[in-house]
Amino acid sequence: MKITFLGTGTSTGIPLIGSSHPVCLSKNIKDKRLRSSIKVDFDSHTYIIDCGPDFRQQMISSNCKRIDGILFTHEHADHTAGLDDIRPFCFRNGALPIYGHKRVLDNLSVRFNYIFKTDNKYPGAPSVIPNYIDYNSYLILNKCKVLPISYLHADLQVFGYRFNDFAYITDLKTIDSNEIEKLKNLDVLVLNTIRIEPHFSHLNLEEALDLIKIINPKKTYLTHISHMLGFHDDVEKELPENIHLSYDGLVIEVN
Repeated sequence: MKITFLGTGTSTGIPLIGSSHPVCLSKNIKDKRLRSSIKVDFDSHTYIIDCGPDFRQQMISSNCKRIDGILFTHEHADHTAGLDDIRPFCFRNGALPIYGHKRVLDNLSVRFNYIFKTDNKYPGAPSVIPNYIDYNSYLILNKCKVLPISYLHADLQVFGYRFNDFAYITDLKTIDSNEIEKLKNLDVLVLNTIRIEPHFSHLNLEEALDLIKIINPKKTYLTHISHMLGFHDDVEKELPENIHLSYDGLVIEVN
């Protein structure tokens, strides 16, 4: 299984528009972060988790020519606003399967009603095949079992996803112990870490490191990062062994 980090930034991305913060002015490409998303490739199939406002750019940068579906974590714009840019995929391969909580897909069906409607469609409008996710059931994606992980982003329910021994968790603030159990025995965990200071709806660095100790994966990559976490290279040097900052364009292989 190959994981491509399409974006690793928080909702504003880095650089923040109009900011003179030193991280926003950095020339290091690893300090420039699009909105958070990953591409998961296995057995000649490709799935995307979240398609934010940078989706088109991410697809071009990763040279992605086909996707088999999109999994949504939640409905916030930085994770969904690029949905219209599935059009080229639909032109070539027809309606695109999408997966998410019923609340999330219902929200998208209002915001992108022209995509979801099936009659009197505007010529060239993309089409989707909605698939609602059950809290307690595996998704089967081309014979790969994907386990949804449920947690809270402030008071909003969010899904993360476990593919075999890889898990992607973003926009987490609190998680129940029974959901943590679903994350045990991981080879690789991806986990959100927004900044040093506490945040009302995201893990800060201290909270993320504490949760990683509980889950105890073999390796962890931090994502959904703001400029307030610091320079990539400086933070990376201070992290414990087997914990790393992700960056846009990073590709990892997972068994």
